[in-house]
Amino acid sequence: MTLYVPSKLVEEARRRGFDVESLVVDLLVRTLNLDPRVAVEAHLELSHRYLEEGRALVDKDPVQASEKLYKAAEEAVKALAIFYNLQEILSRVEGRGRWVVSDLEKAVEAISEKLGGWFGEAWDRAWALHVWGFHEAKFDSKAVEIRLPYVERMVLEAEKIIRGSIEGS
Repeated sequence: MTLYVPSKLVEEARRRGFDVESLVVDLLVRTLNLDPRVAVEAHLELSHRYLEEGRALVDKDPVQASEKLYKAAEEAVKALAIFYNLQEILSRVEGRGRWVVSDLEKAVEAISEKLGGWFGEAWDRAWALHVWGFHEAKFDSKAVEIRLPYVERMVLEAEKIIRGSIEGS
């Protein structure tokens, strides 16, 4: 399904630091009072989509590939934070109406305690893509390609954990 959002709203949301797709997911989950599992699945789906879009752009547009891959990692973190019910973080996010970097960092710390240090290391690679690959536009295709497996592991492991739990229930 394609949803049209007027460009003025998209521009304003981005200007204020919101990711429009993630914002729509969070608003729909909250407004419709949906089960958190729906939010987990939605963030996981976005994570996969961003991963595939980023992978396809590595050789063509490393700047956009960097941001898509970072977004894949970010959505995996959100999915796992909701899945693990990291209530202290989720309460702050809900109160503020959006995720900020400090929420993501705290979620990564908590998730790393459960999954191991690799998760935090992978997040650091994704953060480098966001800052140096996207904002600073300093990474070439090779630099992005080197970091791709770290993001891919975050997404695939999140899926394995979440899907394993859903199938096991």
